[in-house]
Amino acid sequence: MPFHIEISSALDRARVLNVGEAELRKEILEPWVAGLPFGFGGRDWEPRESRLTILEGPAIAPPTDAEEGWMEALRAAEDVTRTMLEAAEASAPAQVALVVEADSVEAALTDLRSGKPPRQIPWSTAVERIGGRDPEVSAVILVVKRAEIDWPEF
Repeated sequence: MPFHIEISSALDRARVLNVGEAELRKEILEPWVAGLPFGFGGRDWEPRESRLTILEGPAIAPPTDAEEGWMEALRAAEDVTRTMLEAAEASAPAQVALVVEADSVEAALTDLRSGKPPRQIPWSTAVERIGGRDPEVSAVILVVKRAEIDWPEF
């Protein structure tokens, strides 16, 4: 059965009917539970500033009026928001951020080189501190896994 999605914030709202489960998981739930911004319904969304509603029910024929389609979805479908978010959180990889407390970037790197272990914090906490422009955050080092390259065989 398809899903019908509404994401809203204080100033905006997007509703999309007949979303497949794979698209829902990849495009909405994965970034949502990670606390990362994402695009949906032609707009960009911040999970911490938005509200998500997921309905599961029969496919809705393209309505002549967007509001009419959402009202039909509300009547015919079941709200599965909590269930889908809990499942996405349970299957999400554990994401942590490493925090090094030092007076400067140079001092932080020196501490790391000397073997002083960084402190782990939940990824969502790191996202809040960075996105909220926490004045105590003086630098962010992002380490990204190097993509594996499929070298052609000769």
